[in-house]
Amino acid sequence: MDHSLSDFAVRLGGQLFGVDAVASGFCTDNREIRPRNIFVAIKGERVDGHDFVPSAFAAGAVAALVERPIHGRYILVDNVVEALARMALSFRQEFHGPVIGITGSAGKTTTKEFTASACAALGNVLKTEGNRNSEFTGPLLWPDLIPETKVVVTEMGMRGFGQIAHLAAFNKPTIGVVTNIGYSHVELVESREGIAKAKGEMLLELPDDGVAVLFSEDEYLGNLISTAGDRKIRTFGSGGNADCQVTGYQPLNWNSAQVEGVLDGRKWSLVMPTVGRHIANNVAAAIMAATEAGVSLEDAAKGIESAKLPPMRMEIKEFQGATLVMDNYNSNPPAVLAAIQTLEEVPCDGVRVAVLGTMRELGHESEEGHRAVGRRLSRSKVDHIFVFGDETQFIEQEFLRRGGDSSRFERISSLDELKSKLGFAKEGDTILVKGSRSLEMERAF
Repeated sequence: MDHSLSDFAVRLGGQLFGVDAVASGFCTDNREIRPRNIFVAIKGERVDGHDFVPSAFAAGAVAALVERPIHGRYILVDNVVEALARMALSFRQEFHGPVIGITGSAGKTTTKEFTASACAALGNVLKTEGNRNSEFTGPLLWPDLIPETKVVVTEMGMRGFGQIAHLAAFNKPTIGVVTNIGYSHVELVESREGIAKAKGEMLLELPDDGVAVLFSEDEYLGNLISTAGDRKIRTFGSGGNADCQVTGYQPLNWNSAQVEGVLDGRKWSLVMPTVGRHIANNVAAAIMAATEAGVSLEDAAKGIESAKLPPMRMEIKEFQGATLVMDNYNSNPPAVLAAIQTLEEVPCDGVRVAVLGTMRELGHESEEGHRAVGRRLSRSKVDHIFVFGDETQFIEQEFLRRGGDSSRFERISSLDELKSKLGFAKEGDTILVKGSRSLEMERAF
């Protein structure tokens, strides 16, 4: 929604230098500027966004948000992070509908998209675009609030203690979803208990009548329930004790799966626009959150069927006639194990191939996390296994130690080598590519 620069300056707690004008949102990347955007100059450890202000203006930026004076029209603040949070809170205080906050080690963005689609029956839904869930990008959701907005669905990422607390302080969720407690960024908080504590910061920000939506089978469920205190607890999962339980899952192809479940004794059924038993749990989380926001069970289930998932998450492509499954956005042990299971379950006329890269940011859990993947692969139905990157020697060691057939396992040293090794791929085969985003494994295809 458009606002004047002077209005933004007040909300940011800054001072406008230059003639007032109409602005349309913010952008943190000078290469993605749209006309009338305000360019956010972020000063990082290696790159200073202030250096890119001229190119942002050349691309059509109407002004820049800065921490020091520049040439051109700008809003000057003492601290960009604090200013963005102040601005977001000013918009948040003007909204009185449900705000669904979503965090977790895996599945945040997928669950966010499912939840937004599940809430569509209520009217306009404002949601986090892509994975803009940091202290810089998270606040940029709120200027897009319009009078017709009925629900806000916001994703919150964690890069250490205090970050989710910072995001939750201006998002102020009324419903908080924690998808799971896994391994992502464990090196920043020392342990998975630390991850549970960091994710729990969102629950502490819920109002007294807020709702915590939690994974019933999570190893750290007790920790999260304790953090939530006297707030209402609702659970989702595949176990029989979940309030919203997945009772049936059947992959139809690589683009869809039939999912059935029960919410408080009432049955629901839908065709999920992707595959994976683990992703079916995200569907249950979305249904639980949406119904708590006031959506009927039937409308929530119907809405999820039309959800559009972002790229690199079970994205289906073609390679030499074979089906190529790019699940290459992020990688951690539970996600890789779930992807292997999915590769086994989806119908395949030819051979099944797994291409797995190093799982980054696991800290001291790294060796055991990779060994867990090796153990699972040793008893899998996967015909060919290729691993790439440091730490994957632990996958190989455990695979062989557990009796895996060495003829179907190979470590590769480069993406070029990978492409040549996959020369056998043909129509009917399925190739799963799963690795940490920093490896850019999609470049091999």
